[in-house]
Amino acid sequence: MTTFSKEDVKYFADFVRIGLSEEDKENFSAKIADLIESVSDLKEVDITGVEPMTHPVPMINVLREDEPKDILDREVMLASAEDQEDGLIKVPDIL
Repeated sequence: MTTFSKEDVKYFADFVRIGLSEEDKENFSAKIADLIESVSDLKEVDITGVEPMTHPVPMINVLREDEPKDILDREVMLASAEDQEDGLIKVPDIL
């Protein structure tokens, strides 16, 4: 079993500037040791002939081309505005 001591937890907690109680240090020490043990099991996996995977989903150029379109008729849009001036929508000053 991999060991990860309370002093190790304290070192990392101090490094990232978080305060931990003695109980937290003990709990994290055990949990981190279990995590390291689980990850260590991956060393036993035979990956001979397995190509590295840089992009798990083969998506190339998934975005469409931009195409300008008239969405609303200018007159319809201006007619729905509360206030307008010289063909522009007038809004209240905010500053």
